[in-house]
Amino acid sequence: MKEKKWDAYIYGDVNIDLVIPGVQHFPNPGEEEVVDTMETFVGGGAALFTLGLGKLGLHPVFQGEVGEDCYGQLIEQEFRKKNVDCSLLRRSSKGKTGISISFTNEKDRAFLTCRGTNAGISIEEVQIESVRKARHIHVTGYEGNSNHREYESLLKRVREETDATVSFDVGWDSRNQWYQGIYELFPYIDVLFMNETEAVHYSRKGTAREAAEDFAKSCGMAVIKLGKKGSLAVKDGAYYEAAAYPVETVDTTGAGDSFNAGFIYGFLKGMDVEGCLACGNGCGALNVTALGGNTGFPDEKTLHTFIRTQE
Repeated sequence: MKEKKWDAYIYGDVNIDLVIPGVQHFPNPGEEEVVDTMETFVGGGAALFTLGLGKLGLHPVFQGEVGEDCYGQLIEQEFRKKNVDCSLLRRSSKGKTGISISFTNEKDRAFLTCRGTNAGISIEEVQIESVRKARHIHVTGYEGNSNHREYESLLKRVREETDATVSFDVGWDSRNQWYQGIYELFPYIDVLFMNETEAVHYSRKGTAREAAEDFAKSCGMAVIKLGKKGSLAVKDGAYYEAAAYPVETVDTTGAGDSFNAGFIYGFLKGMDVEGCLACGNGCGALNVTALGGNTGFPDEKTLHTFIRTQE
């Protein structure tokens, strides 16, 4: 394979996460509550995955849209600090950068979100000519039968017109349909990511392992995130499982996207499945030790040191 401009191409959502920790109750009308802190972070699943790859020393490019406002500037600055190419990041003069306000306490989280420029996200915006310049493409934003044909068309084009490998994070189905047509996409996917609940729903199987074994009959490998239980994968009929690394959890925001970034880092480095699972679990674990979706995410040296100390 000839030298590529980027390690990975990512298209998708990016927004500002305004996190307010320690909220026990909301003020009544006409009242004011004082909190100790409000923190501002870059958010959005695709963006957090991208930041993770950049922090691990890879060179990703991100295609998305922000507003011509202070939040858009903050996002671009954070991307550049983390080795992310912003040449495909658009700045809208009409829309505002999306914002998600997260109210958290020890037991739960609540969100208030304005999608802003993320409202215009469409997988049809992916630039195949740019994908050709990348070793890998990471795909998110699937919404079942409402955009299935667009995803099928894209994945076919990626397979036919590029030599990029493909990872696909299915994500939660808020409509609770769990569209079975998703199986049509699997032959075009090298690494399929789901969490345990998603896997069981989409497969109609009893366990995550059974689901992964079913998925892996069609895709390159199926990887299931199990939260505090770790992760598992099935590739070429072989089953792999990795226990979670014990850490003190501060904020679970971005844990799944951090796992994805760690796994694909290992995948692009040529690691075996066990090594990829270890990197995914390590990034997911370290990320939850700090407030914000990418704050605790490790650099390459920190990740490998952490994994060694857990052996």
